[in-house]
Amino acid sequence: MKPIRLLDTRLANQIAAGEVVERPASVVKELLENSLDAGAKRVNVDVDSGGVKLIRIRDDGHGIGKDDLALALSRHATSKISELEDLEGVGTLGFRGEALASISSVSRLTLTSQVESQESGWQVRTEGRDMEAIVNPAPHPVGTTIEVKDLFFNTPARRKFLRTEKTEFSHLEEVVKRLALSRFDVGFGLRHNQRSIHQLRPCSTQAEKDRRVAALCGPKFIEHSVIVDVEVSGLKLWGWVGLPTFSRSSADLQYFFVNGRVIRDKLVAHAVRQAYRDVLYGGRHPTFVLYLELDPALVDVNVHPTKHEVRFRDGRMVHNFLFSTLHRALGEVSPEDQLPSAALSSPLSSQPQTRASGVEGGEFKSQESMQLSPAPGASSYAHGATSGSPSASAGARQLKETPMPEQVQQQIKAYGELYASGAAEHNAPQEGQPLAVNDAQAVQADIPPLGFAIAQLKGIYILAENEQGMILVDMHAAHERITYERMKISWHADGIKAQPLLVPKSIAVSDREATCAEENNEYFRKLGLTLERMGPETLLVRQVPVMLHNADVEQLVRDVVSDLMQHGASDRVESQINEVLATMACHGSVRANRRLSIEEMNALLRDMEHTERSGQCNHGRPTWTLLTLDQLDKLFLRGR
Repeated sequence: MKPIRLLDTRLANQIAAGEVVERPASVVKELLENSLDAGAKRVNVDVDSGGVKLIRIRDDGHGIGKDDLALALSRHATSKISELEDLEGVGTLGFRGEALASISSVSRLTLTSQVESQESGWQVRTEGRDMEAIVNPAPHPVGTTIEVKDLFFNTPARRKFLRTEKTEFSHLEEVVKRLALSRFDVGFGLRHNQRSIHQLRPCSTQAEKDRRVAALCGPKFIEHSVIVDVEVSGLKLWGWVGLPTFSRSSADLQYFFVNGRVIRDKLVAHAVRQAYRDVLYGGRHPTFVLYLELDPALVDVNVHPTKHEVRFRDGRMVHNFLFSTLHRALGEVSPEDQLPSAALSSPLSSQPQTRASGVEGGEFKSQESMQLSPAPGASSYAHGATSGSPSASAGARQLKETPMPEQVQQQIKAYGELYASGAAEHNAPQEGQPLAVNDAQAVQADIPPLGFAIAQLKGIYILAENEQGMILVDMHAAHERITYERMKISWHADGIKAQPLLVPKSIAVSDREATCAEENNEYFRKLGLTLERMGPETLLVRQVPVMLHNADVEQLVRDVVSDLMQHGASDRVESQINEVLATMACHGSVRANRRLSIEEMNALLRDMEHTERSGQCNHGRPTWTLLTLDQLDKLFLRGR
């Protein structure tokens, strides 16, 4: 064994650089965070060769005094914390005091700065080989400029692991995008190889913030997103949430900030995924730009060298807040909100919110105001249709006829009277046919968001006309969602009913899992699961939810315990119950090749407008789409 000895400063800093400086993007992240912590209102980033050859960052922050320049390049030198208690409420992006020392150990670094109290600026230079800081006077306005040249010039093995210039710049640009999204009050500029990539002005109004998000995340995201702004019990969540129909094949448009710091957190990811549970098509990923604000003392940011991960003091509370807020926001998006001229306004905020298009107005329909009468599982819209219908295929599933809910009967009667009166007045449409929305009678009346039914196509789709153009509805998918939501409302109203197992199920678990189950006994009871600890590593299941009597009880309990240990909450039971309800809703919904009358089609459209998540079926597929008049004109080359 060799004798123990202290590492020299250069080697120690190069080892630290291995944790902090992975690639040029890592350098830009650390330096930009320092600029923001210094109170900068404008930051310009200039890079060459993907950041390997040159990274120059200039800000108008408070600057660094002459006497602190050399010290700023020392390891564990910082102005942001001074004692252990400061770590319990870190309010800055950086605080470890390792970034500049690590960067200077693997590059040629020049730092020029001036503070208001000095007559001129000062400059300090270091190179990784000798680590000696040389301070000289240099003209500079108030603020700081840092130049990092020839990254990894003295560690060729590290440089070999860098990717192509294009790849390295894409990582670097992503860092700038994240920080630009985290601070709307700061202007950002980015140039690569003397070419301007981004020029972002400071934002103060909602419209300006929308424009910045559109510039960084794409205008389509803004057009298909909901604005969220909620504050409850010291927790505030605001930002943009993409509609389920605007999902992506990868999780590349997901930005989550905690007190201005961009993070990747399993608890947050689980809460978001749970909120999108039954509206997202399989394998797709949601899109969002969200900001969580809470007391810094309730979150620990000192758990990872790159500060990408955090630990919440009360993870269950944060998880439940994120899930409930996003679940409610997505559930209250109605067809009206998704039309081109519509605007979104969240009932979760006291201030009116705008849809991404910037148009103001509109309002969510609150859950309390919805008049959803629980309906039988069988289709009410197929009432009167017989299996002998000419259009019904021989293999089509036949449904039992059930009485229509009173609400649907009233809707059909009301719309039938409207069509009948219109036909009598205009003499053009025959009895039972709807009026076109550009007819005088319909123009005077309020046209519903999904318009009025015109016809049924191939026994599968409903064709309707609204103000914007033509609506196409998948009638089975739409009715499936309506039935599913009504069944969920009925189930929640009655609560989870449990039944005792004839033979209690014994499950072998670890001591840690058994302790978790014992400590959360009441939580399991609310889920309809009655557990009893029979030994250090044994659980006994005595009761299960009635609807899950055929489920794999052992795997269900293990999954719930795992979720509780990892996230502080679990949706396994509700998820499985929802799967059962979704299957029942699917079998109880109007099937393809069933002929519906105009009145029945309109009743279905009206129910879609007042049902949560009606834009997607239970499997995440869209239930309706719009072809605007402009789109139709383009198809037929009109106006050319």
